[in-house]
Amino acid sequence: MSGSAISDSWESQPSILSTGDRLAGVQDTRPTEIDEGVLDAKTFDAIETDKLFDSCNHAVTHVGRSVLYRSLARPATDATLARKKQEALRELESDSGLREALQRFVEAMAAGERSLYQLLYGTFTGGLAIDNSRDGKDEMEFNGYGYRQFNDGTDFVVELVETAHALPQPRSMYLRKLFDAIRNFGSSRTYSLMRGPVYPMEGKFKTKEEKPRYLPAPRFVPSMIKPLPMLLAMTAIGAAFYFFQDMLASFGIAYLGYGILVLAVPVLPIFLIAIAASDRDSVIYPLRKLFKQSPELARALDTLGRIDEILSFHRYSLAFGGKMALPEILEGDRHHLSVTEARNPLLARTDPDYVPNDIVLDGAGRLLVITGPNSGGKTAYCKTVVQIQLLGQIGCYIPAATARLAPAEHIFYQVPDPGRLDEGMGRFGHELKRTREIFFNSTARSLVVLDELSEGTTFEEKMELSEYVLAGFHKLGASTLLVTHNHELCERLQEKGIGRYLQGEFSSLGPTYRLVPGVSRVSHADRVAAALGFSKEDVEKHLAQHPSHD
Repeated sequence: MSGSAISDSWESQPSILSTGDRLAGVQDTRPTEIDEGVLDAKTFDAIETDKLFDSCNHAVTHVGRSVLYRSLARPATDATLARKKQEALRELESDSGLREALQRFVEAMAAGERSLYQLLYGTFTGGLAIDNSRDGKDEMEFNGYGYRQFNDGTDFVVELVETAHALPQPRSMYLRKLFDAIRNFGSSRTYSLMRGPVYPMEGKFKTKEEKPRYLPAPRFVPSMIKPLPMLLAMTAIGAAFYFFQDMLASFGIAYLGYGILVLAVPVLPIFLIAIAASDRDSVIYPLRKLFKQSPELARALDTLGRIDEILSFHRYSLAFGGKMALPEILEGDRHHLSVTEARNPLLARTDPDYVPNDIVLDGAGRLLVITGPNSGGKTAYCKTVVQIQLLGQIGCYIPAATARLAPAEHIFYQVPDPGRLDEGMGRFGHELKRTREIFFNSTARSLVVLDELSEGTTFEEKMELSEYVLAGFHKLGASTLLVTHNHELCERLQEKGIGRYLQGEFSSLGPTYRLVPGVSRVSHADRVAAALGFSKEDVEKHLAQHPSHD
């Protein structure tokens, strides 16, 4: 990948550094109703992306967690970028020295990261108290005038750049670009202002390099204790005392001069408070506004987050347990996903006996229809497909033996949503509206999951609508999965030579959670009802115990 490909990935993603009055939250990049990215808001919730983040998150910095969450919520579609992230992961696997150096680097940054956010988003309430967080108040509200936060926050940025320069040079292009981004930030004007010294001049701020060499200018000292102003104040008080002492001595009341001197002493702290308030309002607050709006600082922090994200992927592969693979990333005009021994990223993490299944979504089986009784693993399989696609697409490991995938331009997951019967259209109209939205936004590079289709209408209408909708998805070329109990629909589609068919396997003991070729024509509703205590016998027993009084 060229250097510009990584650069473009920064430009296409929302910044982690907030320019507002508060620190951006980890989940601030979740899709909204108006987003048109890979995931829409409904799909994001349906595939349990928040839980997927919790499962794979091993980042140690706030910005690292934010970058990882953003990757899942707004995945890129660049196959080359995913391959370069994989290349970086393989280097971390093989080079323990580099991996340990990066871990130390990120952990050191995690220890001081908060100080930068306190500078950028803190409120400094004044007073003569030592700078600290106010008990019982907002954690970003501090006594004092922001001097400590300014020193600690800018020291963190200086340490970020200096420590990055000391890191060993990686071989992988992705890590090299990340290292270069932080090191290049060291040449920026923003970094010069944060490193200091800063010279306030004519309502602006000059760096050491920008200030005319022989022009005297005040230098900002981030401390209430300022020798020159304090010396001038003491000199003024002394001169006044000397003047009044001589004058009062001529009237024989020289002792009053000492009283005036005692009364003048409280003027000094008032003078210092005025200077500190001026520093806060005319230097610290304006400077931090420049920092928050700096694209160079935003990129440097984003880069730190991306390094932490790569390390998080590595830790995830070790912590998950069982087989983990980096899928081969394909490019092309159509979506593709082939996985052997795929396990669900959420369920398999806590279940060592989780039953794996293969996934094949290719040209021959672009429409995959899954049938079978309830509780046989159909929905878990569909979520496995989408969650594995998402993890692989962001360059992460997936719980599988082997895999090949092409990044999806759009991922859609439709589930029954009877709780949102708006616009007076009923369940059928509401679900059909969602299907229409998915269809008209899908392409041949899309991955679509339909958990049931055309519910809430007559059997005849359901058959007709489902048939032409699925035929439409097939012609469109999108990878489409349908979960259904309707084996008659499967027969119609088979007559047209459309689709590949899997069914949930059941033994005499119950579901095996394996999906095998074929169409299921049986139901285990009686088994499910009995397990819930709502079988025919349960109903009759209840009625016998509570006879009617009619």
